[in-house]
Amino acid sequence: MSDATLPNTATGKAIHGKPIRGKLSRDDIIMRGSMIVIGLYLLITMVFPLYAMLSKSFSTYTFDLAAYEVQVSDETGGNFSDPTTFATLNARLDVLEDRDLNAGSDGRLGVTQFFPGFSFRSPVNYRLRNTADSGRFLIGSTLNDGTDWVELDSNTFRRVQLRPVESRGLDNFKAYFDTPALSNSIKNSAMIAVVSTVITVFLAFWFAYALNRSCMRFKGLFRLVAMAPILVPSLLPGIALVYLFGNQGMLKELLFGASIYGPIGIIIGSVFFTFPHAFLIISTALSISDARLYEASVVLRGSPWRTFWTVTIPGARYGLVSAAFVVFNLVITDFGLPKVIGGQFNVLAVDIYKQVIGQQNFEMGAVVSVVLILPAIVAFAIDRLVQSKQVALLSARSVPYAPSPNVRLDWTLFGFSSLIAIFILGVLGVCQFAALVKFWPYDLSFSLNNYQFDRMDGGGWGAYFNSIKLGLLTAVIGTAVVFFGAYLVEKSNGFRTGRTLFQMFAMLPMAIPGMVLGLAYIFFFNNPDNPLNFIYGTMAILVVSTVTHFYTVSHLTATTALQQMDREFESVSASLKQPTLKLFTRVTVPVSMPAIFDISIYLFVNAMTTVSAVVFLYSPKTSLASIAVLNMDDAGDIAPAAAMGMMIFYTNAAARVFHLIASRGVLTRTQAWRNK
Repeated sequence: MSDATLPNTATGKAIHGKPIRGKLSRDDIIMRGSMIVIGLYLLITMVFPLYAMLSKSFSTYTFDLAAYEVQVSDETGGNFSDPTTFATLNARLDVLEDRDLNAGSDGRLGVTQFFPGFSFRSPVNYRLRNTADSGRFLIGSTLNDGTDWVELDSNTFRRVQLRPVESRGLDNFKAYFDTPALSNSIKNSAMIAVVSTVITVFLAFWFAYALNRSCMRFKGLFRLVAMAPILVPSLLPGIALVYLFGNQGMLKELLFGASIYGPIGIIIGSVFFTFPHAFLIISTALSISDARLYEASVVLRGSPWRTFWTVTIPGARYGLVSAAFVVFNLVITDFGLPKVIGGQFNVLAVDIYKQVIGQQNFEMGAVVSVVLILPAIVAFAIDRLVQSKQVALLSARSVPYAPSPNVRLDWTLFGFSSLIAIFILGVLGVCQFAALVKFWPYDLSFSLNNYQFDRMDGGGWGAYFNSIKLGLLTAVIGTAVVFFGAYLVEKSNGFRTGRTLFQMFAMLPMAIPGMVLGLAYIFFFNNPDNPLNFIYGTMAILVVSTVTHFYTVSHLTATTALQQMDREFESVSASLKQPTLKLFTRVTVPVSMPAIFDISIYLFVNAMTTVSAVVFLYSPKTSLASIAVLNMDDAGDIAPAAAMGMMIFYTNAAARVFHLIASRGVLTRTQAWRNK
């Protein structure tokens, strides 16, 4: 064989002839198989439930009165009348209007209302049958879907109920947009999200600017305070605002007669719980800057204000845009805060809850979910597009920016930051005060009575310990699944199509609101024909839901850490004929321990605080602390709800401290190579 026909083994292609595919090694097979398994997990826990929910939104159920025929006997029980349909009876008696014939999938319609003189003691007998295969009626709990006549006495006939007929189409969406009380929620949600986003991004920018571009004191303390809202469920600021500005609030006069129950309360609370998210993103953007740009501005005699608009803002623009879309997404999909303080001001997330829990109308709940998911996906897509266009602001020749002391500016930013810190600590302080007061506002003496959760509606102390259990399981299982999945995507050879699909599935959860995911799980996992139905109502489905809901951020954290590792590690391992899993356990995991710890604490904290992702999925045995806050607030036990919310806060704070201490010890051993 001449050199011209030898295969190019590095590229897998022959110089002349057909491409030559290299044989897959054992490690490649294991890694691809593992990627397929985790991909199937995302498919089953995300894609299939969403498809089931979308399919449900197109299902319309109506009572077809023409699909049933009935005969009535005389007073002796014999001599039956000619057959007639319930549609004819309804037209004759005008019992039901067209809108009354709409139903949910579990709807039932009693037949005795079509017979004004009906008495269950009457000797009159009835015959009933379906005129088509689509007809179905219940006799007690027995379903009859045949077309044969069924004869019943009066006492049995009163237990007959018609079942609705399913059809497919856009009728549910038409009904939604034709109902002003529902369709107005779109406008309300968009308005709340836009206003909250503008306020939050503005405040977060100047707070981040103070910490990164000034020489003011106590920066570490301010940064710590700014992150506190992440540790509490979104319901908690709503409870604090009730105590501050409610009908019996401490500062209700400051609203000048306006009500905190509605858009004002939702906006203030949204600013509170989204502030740390915006601050983190903008702070990262401001921390990356080249001092040479500012030196050039000084040389060109640019004023501080001109430098701000021509250097600082352009440098942070991607962070500002990303923060805006993250805040918008968080606000428009939040359920807990508007549920507590929204009053009669309807928003999309609460509409889903009302349709499913209040009216048992699962189909309309699916319709609202589809409407809610659209702005969330658009916001997510634009955010990813903006981030993909971001260019590196630092080069190898860049000089880190170090702020110069400016007494006037430093004290101004210190005052601004102090106001933000007072706002955050004030909300938490009011909740703690409410949790300790005996009976607001009549008995302000302190007591621990509000911590006697077993005497309250909501699940008692068992709900609190269930949340800790959920947090630990989510942290352990979720971290293992997410990190290993990210490793497979980043370090696998070839298999480009599979890796692309996996990456797409991994990014999808960030665009799916928790309420939508929870409702989708009802349609998918609560289906008796689903072999995974056995996990419904157990702790397992709560773990699966929480891991899936917060998968994307964890995945991005893991991939970022793995991308920092040179692929030469894999090459060296292959040259030494070492198994890939050995490299993974002895090199990759130890090097990536900072990211692994970050993922675990992120999942634990979110498992403790989440409401929307689990509000449809818990059972009496698996009630959670965040759900207990919601249920106690619904029952009027606002002080105990505040107490449970603060227990979540202290638990998450303790977890953060433990995470810091434990990570320092572990990282000292695993990251010693960084100091060499």
